[in-house]
Amino acid sequence: MSFYSAPSQQRNLRACMVCSVVQLHTKFMRDGCPNCENVLQLRGNNDAIQECTSQVFEGLIAIQDPAVSWVARWQRLDNYVAGTYATKVTGILPEYIISSLEDSGIKFVPRDGSTGEEEA
Repeated sequence: MSFYSAPSQQRNLRACMVCSVVQLHTKFMRDGCPNCENVLQLRGNNDAIQECTSQVFEGLIAIQDPAVSWVARWQRLDNYVAGTYATKVTGILPEYIISSLEDSGIKFVPRDGSTGEEEA
């Protein structure tokens, strides 16, 4: 696992609002999300990256073996790939993305600490 971001690049970091993986914008553009690509289809799609990732996040967790990490289990990351994740991601996914996730059998739980059931 190689995750290095020079200080000058850190303003280009984004966190996926579904799984909270943190990557450079260019990596989302080139490779998409390593956990959610089949649903979010971020690869090569700047608009989807803007809608489904956020520059506003807190804390970083580096997980080498998600299957055995209690931190990964605690953060609901144990079924994801090894990588760097945010502990909290601030942002609102568009309703059509949430519906698409649910149609794919994925129950969306916001990564900002809310339950996602508050009325606007």
